[in-house]
Amino acid sequence: MTDKWVDAVTVEREGFRINVPDSWWEFDLRPETRDNSIRRMVDERVRANPEMGEHRELIAGFLRKQAKHAWDNGSVYCGCMAQSFGDGPPITATVTVSMIGARTSSGEILPTDPASIVGQLGNREAKKPGDAWREVSVVEIKDVGRAARTKGIEDIKVPNDSRTVRAVLMQTFIPVPGDQQAVALVSGSSQVLDLADSFFDVFDAITSTFRFV
Repeated sequence: MTDKWVDAVTVEREGFRINVPDSWWEFDLRPETRDNSIRRMVDERVRANPEMGEHRELIAGFLRKQAKHAWDNGSVYCGCMAQSFGDGPPITATVTVSMIGARTSSGEILPTDPASIVGQLGNREAKKPGDAWREVSVVEIKDVGRAARTKGIEDIKVPNDSRTVRAVLMQTFIPVPGDQQAVALVSGSSQVLDLADSFFDVFDAITSTFRFV
């Protein structure tokens, strides 16, 4: 089954809020300001937590990459986790918000109600251990209403490349009130596959804070 919603057209629209943990990084996505914003934030965090110093470049590089990826994909918000535990490299994750139109790039109109979105995306079972998989469902978000959701281990296309990256992925498609042709897409992802269940809980908790304003 074709994942039509993955290729949906981005529309220019804001008017929402979402909360991430205080330890996460939130920054301006605009290309002309994001690098300076990220550099200042990393400097501030390193001054407050000198033990982060050895991972400074790794964290800054991850944040710049995620900011560019979010901007290039039409996201209007990006929050990132990049935390070190012990001597290992930082554990990373990203949450983005995009406002997407209910039309494909070819102009096909798509329904925005959660049940229809779930029906179009469909479950994907792993044929053997280690394979990608996906579960789809309809969830209830307090003060927002019903939304379609996918969660699983999926192979994500690398922008401007033929390669894919395997990642923990949760996507929640939230219909925009009063607009039958727009959906807020909240996506949470991490390449730390061993912590998939923990990240599903984290992404669910963050998405539950989403509100239209």
